[in-house]
Amino acid sequence: MKKLLLIVTLLVSITMTAQISIEQTKHDNDIKLSALPYYSFGKGIGITSPDSLFQLNIRFRMQNRVSYIENDGENGAYDGQVRRLRLRFDGYVGNPKFLYALQLSFAPGDVGEIKDGENINIIRDAVVFYRPNKHWNISFGQTKLPGNRQRVNSSGGLQLTDRTINNAKFTIDRDFGFQVHHLNEYKDKFSYNFKTALSGGEGRNQTGKADDGIAVTGKVELFPLGAFTKDGTYFEGDILREKKPKLLVSGAFQQNNHAQRTQGQLGNDLFERRTMKSVLLDAMFKYNGWAAMMSYMSRTTNESAITINPDDITESNYVFVGSGFDYQLSYNLKSNYELIGRYSIQKVGDDIQTLAPNTKEYSFGVTKYIWEHAFKLQAELNYDTLDYFDGTSKNNWYLRFQVEIGI
Repeated sequence: MKKLLLIVTLLVSITMTAQISIEQTKHDNDIKLSALPYYSFGKGIGITSPDSLFQLNIRFRMQNRVSYIENDGENGAYDGQVRRLRLRFDGYVGNPKFLYALQLSFAPGDVGEIKDGENINIIRDAVVFYRPNKHWNISFGQTKLPGNRQRVNSSGGLQLTDRTINNAKFTIDRDFGFQVHHLNEYKDKFSYNFKTALSGGEGRNQTGKADDGIAVTGKVELFPLGAFTKDGTYFEGDILREKKPKLLVSGAFQQNNHAQRTQGQLGNDLFERRTMKSVLLDAMFKYNGWAAMMSYMSRTTNESAITINPDDITESNYVFVGSGFDYQLSYNLKSNYELIGRYSIQKVGDDIQTLAPNTKEYSFGVTKYIWEHAFKLQAELNYDTLDYFDGTSKNNWYLRFQVEIGI
């Protein structure tokens, strides 16, 4: 009888220990995979195998929007679309130190136009992680590079319906390769992260374009006042109403050797390869419903930015060189209505000033958070001024309503 009681007690102890281990693993996996490009307040739908050797979390999100657009010299037009439709799967296999993340996109605006000889862009992220402890993340596969703050944040964590004009032109986006992140975040004291990446430099879903160039990326993140609540650097706006001031200052640099595309990891093909250098600086502040962001982005190349088709000298393409600043300020009311204002200025490089305009962008938005960033209603008014080299200018604007929902 004593032996039976001892065995029962031992089995109960093992079961409780395993359950605690599983719950702790779920918690850790959800918050400290720093290379994951998708922030979610929910945990999705989770499945764990009976032997606890496999875990799968399933999530989705979608953005539906309607816009009224008026471009200078054109008639106004209405546009309704599913802007984003994403599925994400993540978890671990065999050991909680070995994790994976997949993200697929299905909306036309995500996949892009299908072109002969090019791959379909359904796969956004396919990456495996080794996490020996809470301070280190080592990854291999395709995912976002440690670049500018707004790009690293999920589009589902934005305050306005789209990222800025500077993000559209100067971001380094996704790539295939290795990343190593060293994380040191603490709630109420100075914190810092170091992030590095060695990648192919040609962007996502590229095949058949092998070359002798690689992209090297490094980033430093500093938290002088301690880490943000619930990884608050990964979403815009102070929807959690930080009780103490929080500040992030970060800087990233990339050298993309022998890049084949106009924006490094993005854009159309160049007629000649170019080595590009990108500088990406960010600051984020949150306190008691107030949030402010500022960023600087630039791209340069040591050679001429313009490339010429050797078979037809009348045809050319160019590296988008230049720089820009973004400024964003918001206040989240206690009713979870948020008011957002943003100003962006973009100056193109000397090489391409006759080919592309300098641009200013003004945005004002109102967001209603129903379930934080996972379920929200957004309205935005956007106004652009484009100034061309010949002294002419154009003014474009749009008014947009968008619904974001996900798990």
